[in-house]
Amino acid sequence: MIRYREAMREDAATIAALHAESWRVTYRGSYRDEFLDGPVFQDRMGVWNKRLSMPPPNQFVVLAEEEGLVVGFACAYGRDDEKWGSLLDNIHVRRQQHRQGAGTGLVSEVARWCRANYTDCGLYLWVIAQNHQARRFYERLGATDRGGELRAPSAGGGEPRDVRRYAWTAPIDIARVPK
Repeated sequence: MIRYREAMREDAATIAALHAESWRVTYRGSYRDEFLDGPVFQDRMGVWNKRLSMPPPNQFVVLAEEEGLVVGFACAYGRDDEKWGSLLDNIHVRRQQHRQGAGTGLVSEVARWCRANYTDCGLYLWVIAQNHQARRFYERLGATDRGGELRAPSAGGGEPRDVRRYAWTAPIDIARVPK
């Protein structure tokens, strides 16, 4: 059974390791191989140490655990954008846990947090256009593709790539995310 809990500072290394592994598998070709095969863990460790030791008041990080093992996580920022609302900045699930409910549960936990704390806005995220599996997942949960833009990778260098904004544009849309 998958359980969800808010992340703590002590979870930084676990989250960074899962984040790095997810990037190595999913973003090969989007990020430079030297980065993915090299310092990606150290890069993500720096990010998660900062996020969990000095969290802004609008940050929410939730973990999915099964039998004591972290199988996924999500990070959101409430009311991040005036037009689009709260940002689902990260969601990663261990590859062997795909299609087991952890991802849906994580989005549901973020949606619940948004409904409780940011009732007047929607929820959105950015996804690399070539990540078709993730795009289908968000569409199954009711998000819609709201357009894209070219962006440089957030870490590790590489060429700008097409990213798509997916959104649940109103509180009612977020409420439709399965619980």
